[in-house]
Amino acid sequence: MRCPWCGNVEDRVVDSREAQDGNATRRRRECAGCGRRFTTYERVEEILPHVVKKDGRREPFDRKKIVEGVSRACQKRPVSAEQVEALVTAVERELQELGEREIRTPYIGEAVMKRLRALDEVAYVRFASVYRAFRDVGDFTAEVEGLQGKR
Repeated sequence: MRCPWCGNVEDRVVDSREAQDGNATRRRRECAGCGRRFTTYERVEEILPHVVKKDGRREPFDRKKIVEGVSRACQKRPVSAEQVEALVTAVERELQELGEREIRTPYIGEAVMKRLRALDEVAYVRFASVYRAFRDVGDFTAEVEGLQGKR
C-alpha cells in the first residue's frame, strides 16, 4: 500500500481484523518511511452485473453511486454511515445472487427503496422523490399516504 502522507510503498501490518460483518478485512498499517499509521480495507472483488439505464445505455455497476444517493437522502436523519454501508452491501449481495449479466435500474432502485423504507421513512420519501421524479406536491402526498396506509 502507498502511504497517504509520504507516498512510500513500504509498510508493515500492525493489526488485522474482520470488518463489515466478515465482508472485508481491516488492516492497520505503519509506514516504513514516515512511521505514521493508516487503515486499509480489503474485500473480495466480486463480479457484478452491468446496469442498463432507462435510455438503454449500459455501464458497470458502481457502488459509490448508490452510497451517494442513499447518503444524500439520509442527510440530517438519524441514520449512521454504517447503516448506509449495510444497506448498500445488502443491495449489492442481492444483485450478485440474481446471477444476471445485466440488470435494469428500476430493479436496483426498488431494492434500495425497500430497505430504505424500513430504515427511515423520511429518507425513503426523499430518495423516492428523486428516483421516481415526482413532478408536484400530489406525488409526494400520494407516497406519504401510501406509507401511512401500510403501517
